[in-house]
Amino acid sequence: MSRAIVLVLDSFGIGGAPDADRFHDAGADTLGHIAAACAKGECDGFLQGPEPGPRQGPEAGPAARQGPLALPNLSRLGLFHAHRESTGAWAEGVEVPAEVIGAYGNAREISSGKDTPSGHWEIAGVPVRFDWGYFLDREESFPTELLEALIRQGDLPGVLGNCHASGTEIIARLGEEHAASGKPIVYTSGDSVFQIAAHEEAFGLERLYALCETTRRLLEPYNIGRVIARPFVGRSADDFARTANRRDYSVEPPAATVLQKLADDGGEVIAIGKIADIYAHCGVTRTVKASGHDALMDATLAALDEAGDRSLVMTNFVDFDTLYGHRRDVAGYAAALEAFDARLPELLAKLGDDDLLVLTADHGCDPTWHGTDHTRERVPVLALGAGLPAGSLGARNTFADIGQSLAAHLGLAPMADGTSFLSKPLPTDPLAA
Repeated sequence: MSRAIVLVLDSFGIGGAPDADRFHDAGADTLGHIAAACAKGECDGFLQGPEPGPRQGPEAGPAARQGPLALPNLSRLGLFHAHRESTGAWAEGVEVPAEVIGAYGNAREISSGKDTPSGHWEIAGVPVRFDWGYFLDREESFPTELLEALIRQGDLPGVLGNCHASGTEIIARLGEEHAASGKPIVYTSGDSVFQIAAHEEAFGLERLYALCETTRRLLEPYNIGRVIARPFVGRSADDFARTANRRDYSVEPPAATVLQKLADDGGEVIAIGKIADIYAHCGVTRTVKASGHDALMDATLAALDEAGDRSLVMTNFVDFDTLYGHRRDVAGYAAALEAFDARLPELLAKLGDDDLLVLTADHGCDPTWHGTDHTRERVPVLALGAGLPAGSLGARNTFADIGQSLAAHLGLAPMADGTSFLSKPLPTDPLAA
């Protein structure tokens, strides 16, 4: 039974993008810098658990993470070897396994941006070769005519924000005024995105979704990749918190992804978490909503129990990006990686001989980097199953190699981009001792 499982560790870059300087990201290395901070003791005292908590200091007790970054299961799949091939050096303080059981490589992105849709579409075999539209002005970011149309068609008293911002920061700053005035908070970032934050009770969740749909239509001339609904709850700036009811409104991919090709050919595509939204529901046969990494892993395991032949199960682990990368929380990112790693054996135990597992990322978001935006990095490609021998897959020229490999594994016609790593002998590890 041929099935494929793709886990996207959202934002988990491993350094070394050859064009990083074009994005002002030369030197960014999400994995490497997290490992270095852990090795220096800078991430000690972060409480582990289903939802890792804030730094508590050494007095937090045995439940708090301590010491070097420990990812024994990801390392056995080849993560640290892939990072070494990408950067030329072992990550600081990590324990290199005696044996690697997976096929590992690093992939560069050829899409024009370092955003979520571009990364995911390229993973699925469709690079983004056009330029997205962006709102580049840090203040007064959106065109006046766009906001006027949104206020008119959304029947709004006005809007707040209209700037580049971190979502949590702008909600804390403007949330009380929003709840009192009924004006939604609109903001953007370095990505091709229009975000709208609104209180679930004071403004209304369904009203927020409807406003985002209106915004999606109004943005057609601007070539913006996503509109994101950012609902939150709470009574004041002291306790405002975003909820799991986020929704992304993406444009459709410019060509048929491997998801679409599999669905059109009678296969099953199970999209877990935000995957369906990222692909604008194109090629998705079943959507499973879940929030939080433990719930996402639970949903992935349950989907595997039900998935039949020629099924693709695809899950995005978004908290790495939204809770830790964008918030520049190095300790939180480290703790979340270790919690994810601890659950991998449950997934590995469910794999059949003919299954193909791929772990990768869609971009970087180095929590030690300047600003709060994504970083242009290579991503890991860790593969297990489908007859792949353990060892190096080398440097892949595009994320689309993953989509091409999935197409080959699932018996689909070749994609237009990418080279399957299932179809030819593996290169030797150029840095092997």
